[in-house]
Amino acid sequence: MNETLKRSISGAVYIILLIASILYSTDSFFALFGAFLLIATYEFCNLVQINKVIPILLAAASFGLFYMISFATSSSPLFEFRFSKTFDLTLLFSTLFVFIKCMHFLFDNKAIKIDSFSKYVYLIGYIILPFIIITKIPFGKDGYNPKILISIFILIWTNDTFAYIVGKSIGKTKLFERISPKKTIEGFVGGVFFAVVVSYFISKYYIEIAEGNIYIWIVIAIIVGVFGTIGDLIESKFKRVAGVKDSGKIMPGHGGVLDRLDSVIFVAPIVFLFYQILNYVS
Repeated sequence: MNETLKRSISGAVYIILLIASILYSTDSFFALFGAFLLIATYEFCNLVQINKVIPILLAAASFGLFYMISFATSSSPLFEFRFSKTFDLTLLFSTLFVFIKCMHFLFDNKAIKIDSFSKYVYLIGYIILPFIIITKIPFGKDGYNPKILISIFILIWTNDTFAYIVGKSIGKTKLFERISPKKTIEGFVGGVFFAVVVSYFISKYYIEIAEGNIYIWIVIAIIVGVFGTIGDLIESKFKRVAGVKDSGKIMPGHGGVLDRLDSVIFVAPIVFLFYQILNYVS
């Protein structure tokens, strides 16, 4: 089987599994992203060279606890009112703190290795907490809405695809050559532009929100383009420090789970922050 066919088949299986699990039920949604979290934890431990047992147990316990809390809050509105906002803000700001550390790591030319303490900080704030935040994204005032998360993935895929096409066609100015030699500024701008275009159609014809709220999805598309690219670069930095091409081999032709989800784990907390700002303003 040639590489292109292998890549196409594994990519199609991934997309079908992802969309079907998100659409089918909340249980299948949580099960899939719980599995993704455990695999991503395993891959990250390989990248930074730490023992896998405790991190995997920590990831499983954290995700399981959040899953149980989600059902407790849904069955008790009073508990949800008192607990949910504090939990959300703690989760969000802990993640954003680590994201700032990740961005410093990305731009630090001297970072050729990671100290032991930072490895566990990244494990918690760059891997575990973002996956928990991803599972909060589809839940709003009206309960579970799978279209929200599917739309974010569509925007990420649109941004990635057109960043590649535009960059390959007219890209000349390197975006961050030291970390990702193939990325260009022209490709980055093209990816963001087409993500914004697709966000208009998503908001109007898929989610079918009110006319004035179309701008919300345009902002989300910009968040996806900017922070999805940063997330991809940060994972590339981890791989460069580790001296590997891919985070894993679970997806033939695509690498590992982290290689496929590096954008969304960086985008989701920023989108969640945007949600909190919108709720506060409204």
